[in-house]
Amino acid sequence: MAKRTSGGKTANLVRELVSPICQELGVELWDVLYLKEGSDWFLRVVIDRPGGIDLNTCEAVSRRVSDLLDEADPIPESYFLEVSSPGIERALTRDEHFARYLGEPVRVTMIRPLDGCKELTGELVKKEGALLTLALEGGGTVEIDLTQTAKVNAVDTEEAFADSEDEDGGMEKR
Repeated sequence: MAKRTSGGKTANLVRELVSPICQELGVELWDVLYLKEGSDWFLRVVIDRPGGIDLNTCEAVSRRVSDLLDEADPIPESYFLEVSSPGIERALTRDEHFARYLGEPVRVTMIRPLDGCKELTGELVKKEGALLTLALEGGGTVEIDLTQTAKVNAVDTEEAFADSEDEDGGMEKR
């Protein structure tokens, strides 16, 4: 299991360093993650742009970021650098992610079941501080404390509510 570093200081520092490169190359810096998986550290730079990201773009960003990080040397331990797209069902982790997905379908995976449901799918109505409000397909809304979630992801709109046709208003037990 991956774990984030305390406070995300390394990720925030790298974000500041690589933001200008992303702007220069015409991509959005979606996220920066610094994770330990097993005995290895991974620095994941996640980029996006309208129309998507291709392998050549990932390679161009990776080369520039790698050169910058070699020069600045902000990370004391060895790590693997990965540059990728956030994908269709991207993780929503920052305020700007949630703002972009207002009115769109999202899937929330809970740490502990909420009303018997471990996973909820609905339209993101609002985010205020650590509180999300989802409109459920069957009607009604639910408020979710982000501190009680394992993850929040955008949903492929073609599959948004395909498997939530049950009588519990869009909540699925998992």
